[in-house]
Amino acid sequence: MEFDVLKGKFTTKDVKALNPLVLAFVGDAIYEVFVRTYLVDKNRDMSVHKLHVEAIAFVKAHAQSEFVKLLEDKLTEDEIQVYKRGRNSKSGTVPKNADVQEYRAATGFESLLGYLYLTEQQDRLNEILNLVVELKNSIK
Repeated sequence: MEFDVLKGKFTTKDVKALNPLVLAFVGDAIYEVFVRTYLVDKNRDMSVHKLHVEAIAFVKAHAQSEFVKLLEDKLTEDEIQVYKRGRNSKSGTVPKNADVQEYRAATGFESLLGYLYLTEQQDRLNEILNLVVELKNSIK
């Protein structure tokens, strides 16, 4: 997903200076759009309710924490640093249906996605999202 109006708005230095929770805010949106688009592509005749249920299996904190655990050894040093900054950030709240450690890992995962998106690393972002799909399909 690329928007020309945003091209070149952030340098890597700018993005690294952002609060990791801001990166997670962006990463959450990018991930949500990716998952919804992926699911619609694979299930064009599925009802919205069923699409929503399928999306939850991708976006809930537990799933994201599992994905990032399995991806961690495939991340670069720079990506691990971004992930850990996000994971270690104190958000102040934890959803009632999520374990604190899983929620923090999910926040780190979303921070990584936000970082890759804002630094315009589209190929790497796509690579990681494709790995998530492969992992999800292997878990089924």
